[in-house]
Formats: sequence, structure tokens, C-alpha cells
Amino acid sequence: MGCPYKALADDTRRKVLEYLSHGETAAGEVASKFEISKPAISNHLKILKEADIVSERKVRQNRLYSLNGEKIENMKSYLDSLTKSEHGSIRAK
Repeated sequence: MGCPYKALADDTRRKVLEYLSHGETAAGEVASKFEISKPAISNHLKILKEADIVSERKVRQNRLYSLNGEKIENMKSYLDSLTKSEHGSIRAK
């Protein structure tokens, strides 16, 4: 499994996630929204899938992708915990 934080480091992958936030989408439809090759989008989706940030579902010959909400919530909770103390206040820099 890949590192989810490393997967988010790429601007294109963040844009793919924004697009997927609207709901489950076929890989071809995701690719049509970008001005890069389909193989490049496929690779970005693969990295996001390996990082467990997106899920893939096969329907006939289509691959449908959606966000893994549980993983994203876990990441968000972890990041939130870095900026708050036990008492709920923000830590000093």
C-alpha cells in the first residue's frame, strides 16, 4: 500500500480527487477532464488506489472510481491532531 500523504503531493492527483468528490466516476470520464494522456491519468488513479484514497469497482469493461471516505477522514483526523493539544487549543509554533 502506498503512502496517502505522498499521493496527495501531486497537483493532478489532488484535482482528480476533487473531481471524484462529486461521486463515482468511470476512468474514461475522469481522463476526459484533463489535458494529459489517458495512460497518465490511469497511473494517477493507480497511485491513489494503492494509497487507499480511492476505491475501484469493475462493471463489465468499465472501471469506476470513488473516494474512500473512511481513509480520508482518518487522514483528516490525524492532521487535525497535529495542530491541537489535549485541551483543544492550537499548539504554539
